[in-house]
Amino acid sequence: MTVTPFTPLESLAGGALIGASAVLLLFTTGRLAGISGIVRRLLPPYAASAPLEAAAFIAALFASPFVWTLATGGPVHQTVTPSLSLAVVAGLLVGAGVFAARGCTSGHGVCGLARLSRRSIVATAVFMATAAATVYAVRHVIGGWPWA
Repeated sequence: MTVTPFTPLESLAGGALIGASAVLLLFTTGRLAGISGIVRRLLPPYAASAPLEAAAFIAALFASPFVWTLATGGPVHQTVTPSLSLAVVAGLLVGAGVFAARGCTSGHGVCGLARLSRRSIVATAVFMATAAATVYAVRHVIGGWPWA
């Protein structure tokens, strides 16, 4: 089992940047920074009305690791599973959750909680409880991913 390092300064900086980007997007466009909604505006049938800021926001998400590397001189430490089957199952489950919650973790967890939206409070509580239960089950009940 891989132990995740404790990185309070990097986590604080990342959280501050996420919050700042959400505020900047809201003030400049009047839109919330829900990533699933931003991506949806880039795909049909919404693509005809996809604003430039949606494409810029997604481009900035992809550029962020490179900016971090340039700014700090060090690599981005990201743990990604080498298992394609695990990535596919996780992606499908996340997609189902986004559909059921009518939004993603960034929309509900960052923007919705800040607006004290009851729907976002419930959605965030559900996805955080599900994440905690999944980690517990994998580490203590299953003993690791069986398909990894």
